[in-house]
Order: sequence, then C-alpha cells, then structure tokens
Amino acid sequence: MNRTDQLLQIQHTPHWDIVIIGGGATGLGAALDAAARGYKTLLVERSDFGKGTSSRSTKLIHGGVRYLEQGNIKLVKGALMERWFFLRNAPGLTRAIPFILPVYKRWKLFYFWMGLKFYDLLSGRLSIGKTRRLSAEEVAQRMPSIDRRRLKGGVMYYDGQFDDSGVCMALAHTAAAQGATLLNYCEAQSFIYENEKIAGVRLRDRHSGAEYEVRAAAVVNATGVFADALLSADNNAHQPIVRPSQGIHIVADTSFFEGDHALLIPRTTDGRVLFAVPWMGKVVIGTTDVNVEDISEEPVAHEEEIDFIINNFNRYCRTGLSRADIRSVFAGLRPLVRMNGIQSTANLLRDHTIIVSASGLITITGGKWTTYRKMAKDAVNKASTLAKLPFRRCVTKDLPLHRPQPEQSEHTAVPLHPAHPYTAADVIHAVRHEMALSLEDVLARRIRLLFLDSQAAIDAAPLVVEIMRAEFGQTDAWKKQELEKFLEIAQAYRADSSQ
Repeated sequence: MNRTDQLLQIQHTPHWDIVIIGGGATGLGAALDAAARGYKTLLVERSDFGKGTSSRSTKLIHGGVRYLEQGNIKLVKGALMERWFFLRNAPGLTRAIPFILPVYKRWKLFYFWMGLKFYDLLSGRLSIGKTRRLSAEEVAQRMPSIDRRRLKGGVMYYDGQFDDSGVCMALAHTAAAQGATLLNYCEAQSFIYENEKIAGVRLRDRHSGAEYEVRAAAVVNATGVFADALLSADNNAHQPIVRPSQGIHIVADTSFFEGDHALLIPRTTDGRVLFAVPWMGKVVIGTTDVNVEDISEEPVAHEEEIDFIINNFNRYCRTGLSRADIRSVFAGLRPLVRMNGIQSTANLLRDHTIIVSASGLITITGGKWTTYRKMAKDAVNKASTLAKLPFRRCVTKDLPLHRPQPEQSEHTAVPLHPAHPYTAADVIHAVRHEMALSLEDVLARRIRLLFLDSQAAIDAAPLVVEIMRAEFGQTDAWKKQELEKFLEIAQAYRADSSQ
C-alpha cells in the first residue's frame, strides 16, 4: 500500500462510484465493503488513518454489558453477532478474553450471574465462552491483584479484544487489495454540485499541497465527531446531530494487575462500568464519560478523569495504583447521536444513525467499534441505492482481514527501545507500505508505543525520526521539526501533563 500509487489512482480516475470522507473504523469499513462489491471506491482522510476515536478505544469487541442492564436487548444482540464476525475475520489482531466480575455481596452473585448468563445466551450459537460462577478462592486465583476482603465470589464471562489501530491498517490493506483507493492527509475542502445535488468533492493533499477534483455518484460522510462540520459545509442551516463525549484510559504495568483475565467493575462511583484489561504486555484501565463542547483532534485527559479511574480501580484492587505509576494516558471522543430530553452523554444510545441530506450527502455516525462492519454495510447499501449503482450484496461477513508483517533482517533488527519489542523494521515497513508520514503516525498507530509507554516513545523518537529521515530523503531541518511536533503531542499522554 503505497501513497504515490494511491495518488496516481486519483489523478487517472475521472469518476468514482462512492467517495468516502473519513478514515476511521466506519470509513475504512465502508471502503472495504464498497470495493469488495466491485464499486469504484475512494476514501480520503484529512489526518492519518484511525487518528481520532478509532485508535483511542478500550480495545474491546463486545455486546455491551451495561446496555443490557439498560434493556437495549436489540443493540446487544446485534453487537454480539458482529463480535463473532470480527473475531473470525481478524484472528491475528483479535482474541477472546475471559472477564471476571467480582462480587462483594452474596445476594448479588446470583443477580450478576443471571445477567451475564443472559448476555451469553443472546449470542446463541455464536457464543465464545460459557459464563460461570466462581468462588472467592477461584476469583483470587485467577486475579491475584483483587481485593479479597469481604469477597464473596464472582462471575466469569467472555468478550473479545483487539488492537484498534492494527485493525484500521488491516482494513486499509484489505480494501486496497479489493481495489479501493485510500489516501491519508487528504482533506475534503468543498463539494461540487450539479442541479443542487453533490456530484463530487474538491480535495487538497495536505502533504504536497496539490489539489484535485473528483466526481462521484455518491459521497459518504464518515467523519465521526466531525460529521457536523461537513454537514454544515453542505448546508449552513444545519443543526448539530453529534453530541461528543470524552472517555479516557490509563495504562499501567501488569504488576498492578496480574493475570490473564480482565476485570469488570460493575458500578463505579458515577454508576458506570469500568474495565481493566491486559493488553500488549500492559493493562488498560477505563473509561470515563464526560460531556465536552469543543471537538479537538488531540483531546486531553482531565485531572478529575484520571483520579476517577485510579480511585475506582483501587476500590477493587489492592496494588495501590498511583498517578506516578501511569505509563500512558489517552483521551478519545465518542460521536454520540443527540436525543431529545437526554442531557447526560452516559445515557445516550451507542447505536448508529444514517442521515441523507437534501443534496444527497450520506452521513453515518454513532455506533461503536464492535459494529463497524454493520455500520459500513448500512452506509454502502444506502449509497448504492441512492446512486442507483448495480445491486451487489455485501460480502464482508466472510471476508478475512490481512495486515502484512514487516520483514526482519540483520540490518533492521535494531530495537527502538530496550523494554519493548519494536525494531527499525517496523518503522521502515510503516513508511514504505503503510503510508506513515509523521513520527506520530509511526509511534502512536503503526506501532503502539505512545499508547503503551509515553516516556519510552519519547526516548525512542530520535532514533525513529532518523530512520524516517533516511527513508524520505529529508533534511535535518525536517527531522528537527518532526521531533518537536511529536514531543508536543506526546506530552498529552503523560499523566503529569493532564488538564
């Protein structure tokens, strides 16, 4: 997957069946779906693939235990079906993982077991593991860090886990293999109209400054929390539909949470659930749900959010996690759909919505990572119908995702950091085959070092940027500027720099 080749496709294609704006989970999923059906497909992303919400998740593929408690059985059942397809189609990037919900009041043991048993039953023949009750001793054996005082037992159930940025890249590779053209750092600047209907998009390559006009039968807005900006560009009388919500996660060493099982805290001090999940040799703990007004490409964790996670985690684990123990902290914005009469984002549904504007612009927003494939399918169905494209069925239910691995050699086996497995080969592969253009692209999303250990990423940055400088044939001035930009971004991933 080479960026130069992708640019040539834009220059030599006079008309597209579907143009997708937005390179997160939904946009990339839609590009794969459309290309796999045989539609001439172009996807453009103004930043990097998965730059926003899609790289900042809890890394879970799940039906949503708390949505079941809210009585949204339809949403949960649909998500559990999608969980099965997700795990089956991306085996190298996903896995089933056992969760334990510890119980400290005996009467609640039966209550939670019944609820999680029903959660498993909703998946039917697509179950990925049986729910069972555990004694206090069994909980402590499987989860050594748990607070055993007054522990009465627990319930074990199964959900899925994945590498969100890794799946984004797998979607991009697979979509390209199916014939899609994908371009990061390419901004949709304005729409082209014919008879008051959108007939194309004016694009600007933010890397080179080159501008393009592309014609399309259908245009899909899959920009997540930025969906309203495109809708307003199409119609200045547009009323916002997205209600952004911020969620943060903290990352710590596994010494603070030992074992291979994940923890579900059923009720935090604000009535939500909290997860602690082993991931890539660390533990990810989150999340929060905070109303935000400003939509930013670089959301920052607030002091009270970090304290909230630490305090609720320490109520259940005896390892005494403190702010100084945090390796990384990251914040993401959820593109929740506004609902009349609901003020708290925690109560908004996580289902997705499709809107067709008078101009023909198709907007899809809401939803969550687990249901990306269904969201993509619905968006492409709508686009193909409105554009009167030849009818072709969705095939992504049975389409494996693939992400080529770097080729290691004697010269590229140089480690980037002594405490992590990444090497120079990962950087070279990211630049040559995964369209990484910035130091952040590599350290945050092609490899996950910034999310796993912000200080290690800062320490590795000089070596990584020198490898990139050599690959691009760039100057020392470029190298200095790129390093400065990355260090500024990386500070937001440090717990001591939160707002």
